[in-house]
Amino acid sequence: MKQILMMLIAAFILSACGSNEKKSNTASEVTIANTTEDASVEAADPSNIYVYYFHGKQRCKTCISVQNFAQGAVNQMYGDNNNVQFLEVQTDEADNKELVEKYGVTWNALIVAKGEDHIDLTQNAFANPQRVEELLKSEIDLRL
Repeated sequence: MKQILMMLIAAFILSACGSNEKKSNTASEVTIANTTEDASVEAADPSNIYVYYFHGKQRCKTCISVQNFAQGAVNQMYGDNNNVQFLEVQTDEADNKELVEKYGVTWNALIVAKGEDHIDLTQNAFANPQRVEELLKSEIDLRL
């Protein structure tokens, strides 16, 4: 019963965070804005681990909280490791269309990826934002 309740709460939160904005159909090189540098998907090193936080322009408090916990965790635990990077991706920007389609993102998402191997942590992260650090550590350490 508890698991069903948590799934309903997560579904509600995710539906509340969706953006009503129309996505652009313009194809262009995919770039990802990072707080410290720009990265290109084509130039992404398959040996690196990327923690992608996808979001639209419109975000709720939970969305912002998940991003803050995830970014803080990656910076704190792996800040000195150049092979682990946190990348914020705005889903409604045309430059990010290819990456959004690659991971099948429809609204906010938290994904850990290394090469073609990736895991979507969105449901668990939004159900309990305080556990984001634990989830990320587990998945990143598996890929290191």
